[in-house]
Amino acid sequence: MDSTQIAEMIIAEIRETVPELAGETMTAADSMAELGVDSIERSEIILATMEKLNLKIPMVQLHGPKNIGELADLLLSKSAG
Repeated sequence: MDSTQIAEMIIAEIRETVPELAGETMTAADSMAELGVDSIERSEIILATMEKLNLKIPMVQLHGPKNIGELADLLLSKSAG
């Protein structure tokens, strides 16, 4: 699994968690906040993605990424390491 695949997983989770964004075009450069995803929805999206990746890490370790791509890179680094 690579960062692009993880970003695609995150985007799929965004579409599932926030149905009004289902038709929106999203890329790894997009910020969930700028897309209108609130903090609770962001948590749900991240937790669902971590579950699919079989990752168990504290949410506090996931603060900092500014967009979907950076979050995907961070999740990839945590899964590798």
